[in-house]
Amino acid sequence: QVLLQESGPGLVKPSQTLSLTCTVSGGSITTNFYYWSWIRQPPGKGLEWMGAINYSGATYYSPSLKSRTSLSRDTSKNQFTLQLSSVTPQDKAVYYCARGACSRGLFDTWGRGTQVSVTS
Repeated sequence: QVLLQESGPGLVKPSQTLSLTCTVSGGSITTNFYYWSWIRQPPGKGLEWMGAINYSGATYYSPSLKSRTSLSRDTSKNQFTLQLSSVTPQDKAVYYCARGACSRGLFDTWGRGTQVSVTS
């Protein structure tokens, strides 16, 4: 059974860079042909796909967030990381990591999510 667990600060200040890590257990992030995504849900809004990194390390980004988003991975720790720069209060959301069969969908496993607030 594959499990995903998000970790990171629950509070960041405006203009800072948010860094979140997803630790995967029960399976490898290099296993063909999975994609590992970050998805967020702001208060009162729907889910927003942010980006993904796949089994070979290729990255994919939402066009609306591409200029502020960077995904990376540490295969030795079986983790992948999201960095979101220049955060504003509009980046307040629950952030989820998920496994999917393509870059932005067909998710079959989700983490529980982590709440992030942006305030000075």
